[in-house]
Amino acid sequence: MHELSIALSLVELAAEAAANAGAERVATVHLRVGALAGVVPEALQFSFAIAARGTPLEDAQLAIEALPTVIFCACCDADRALPTPGSFRCPVCGTPSAAIRQGRELELVALTLAAPVPAASGP
Repeated sequence: MHELSIALSLVELAAEAAANAGAERVATVHLRVGALAGVVPEALQFSFAIAARGTPLEDAQLAIEALPTVIFCACCDADRALPTPGSFRCPVCGTPSAAIRQGRELELVALTLAAPVPAASGP
């Protein structure tokens, strides 16, 4: 399950970015995953929760934006989203294409940092 190694890398990268921003905690990690990235979103969610334990990302949410596969069709002279990632034919005209424009992404897009918890004031 390579999702665990991906989750460990995400946690490390996000924790470093949060520290550089002066944040103690991360609320949400925003990730873009293409249909051809070879990542099972459910397995990544599960692995992320494990990898985040004991880090500034513990209890953080992993928000995954799933991206379709998009090819360039030379016949139509247009980018076309594929209904299924296994068929590399234009869904409009049927022309085969190997020009993949989108679908391989595995990108950490943004972090939502948690607001610091105010210290309790004494009497």
